[in-house]
Formats: sequence, C-alpha cells, structure tokens
Amino acid sequence: MSEQERVPPGIDVSKMSHARAYDYVLGGKDNYAVDRAAAEQVMRLAPDLPVLGRAQRRFLLRVTRMCAEAGVDQFLDVGTGIPTAPNVHETAKAINPDARVVYVDYDPIVSVHNNALLATDPTVVSIQADVRDPEGIMDHPEVAPLLDYGKPILVLFVGLFHLVGDDDDPAGLVARFRERMVPGSHVMISQFCADGSDPAARAKLEEISVNSPSPMRFRTKAEIGRFFGGFEMLEPGLVDVQDWWPDDPAPMTKLKVAAGVGKVV
Repeated sequence: MSEQERVPPGIDVSKMSHARAYDYVLGGKDNYAVDRAAAEQVMRLAPDLPVLGRAQRRFLLRVTRMCAEAGVDQFLDVGTGIPTAPNVHETAKAINPDARVVYVDYDPIVSVHNNALLATDPTVVSIQADVRDPEGIMDHPEVAPLLDYGKPILVLFVGLFHLVGDDDDPAGLVARFRERMVPGSHVMISQFCADGSDPAARAKLEEISVNSPSPMRFRTKAEIGRFFGGFEMLEPGLVDVQDWWPDDPAPMTKLKVAAGVGKVV
C-alpha cells in the first residue's frame, strides 16, 4: 500500500505539518515524507534538534506533575501535537485518577490520533480548534462541561506560539485565557527563541515553514516574557527549556527554546 493510500481522509500531505515534523524529531512514526524532509533540512544545520525536542517534553511532563501534586486536577493543553507517551493525561492521572484533561489542536491529523487514543475515557477529550479563538476553546460544548473555571487549572502552550504571528497578538490571546483562570492556576509556555539560536539553523527553519499553514516566528526572551503579563513567574523564570529544573547539566543546542511557568495569585 502506498503512503498516499495510508493517509487518513482530509489530511493534506503535500505541505509540511509542524505537528508531524515534531513527531519525527521525537522519533515517532506518524509523519510523511514532506515532514521528514523538512525536519532533516533543519537537522543538517542543527543535529541536536531531537535533544531540544526531548527537553521540551521533559518540561511539559515536569510541570504537569508539579501542578497535579499541588492539587490541580484539570488541564487544558492547547497545541498538543501528535500524542507522545507519556501524555499529559497519563501523567496527571498517575497522581490523581480523577484529573480531567482537554487536548486542543487545529491540525486534523492530531485530532485523528487523539480521538482514536482517547475514545474510552470520558474525562479526557480532544477537540480540533485554534488558539486564536480562546472563547471558542473554553466554551466548546465538549470542553465546558468538563472544566470548571472556578477552580485552578493548568493551561499548556508548549511549542505553540512560534506558530502564531504578531498580528494575532499572542500576549493578548494568553490574557483572554488568564481572564478565566482563578488563583492557584498556572500557565506554561515554550517557544523558539531568537536569543542564542544559530542564525543559519534559524533561517532554515523559518524558510521551510514559509509554505506551511503556520510560518515560524522566532521571538526574543523579552518578547516571550510579555506573554506572562498578569502572572507571577515561578523560578527559575524564563530560561532555556533545558534549564527549567534540569536533572543533569543541560546540553547546549544550536537552536534555543525559551520556557517558563506563570501562576495566578
């Protein structure tokens, strides 16, 4: 059976998908030739890209565990990407079996995989929606009955906002989610950072994403820091993702991802 014949209905494999390319970088198999070719172009200049991807996954899981252990029992993962085990719901439910998790992504391939994975658990749902419509996400008919905005929540924006242009005002989008978050809630954000990134690898990543549905936008730490307006930043602040509670000395990488966690107080 050819690759084209194995493509689920409605999935366009003529253009690179960031979610599928990231899946390839992490060693997954839910990707196509166009995604692998794009990722390989970047990895020729930044061969440590998988190290960066794994560091971002550790950041996601570490903060999920931290919040679950602090009593947070609801999680809204926006821009979730293709499922990679362990997932947010597996991590949270290992600590609190009653935890409720919502996965959100606008890429249809993510919905295909998530819906197949989560079909048997009513406390975990996946919807296809866009971060540029916060109210559409929070008030979605599958989401609103599951999440109680009168209780603390962790909202995850991991590896997302470098796919959102300045015209869409990422800081303003975060603020619209924050308006619904009560004290004790947390937000976690990571995105590709201009500070310290190798210029050639950055340029290649931006170049190959031009014809994708979401062109890549690197930002400085100062720009990313504005996304946390109205939150109290947790230590160690906004840092390279490898340096957010590192288990071991953090390896240097040619591309940089900045990561941070904010709390509503």
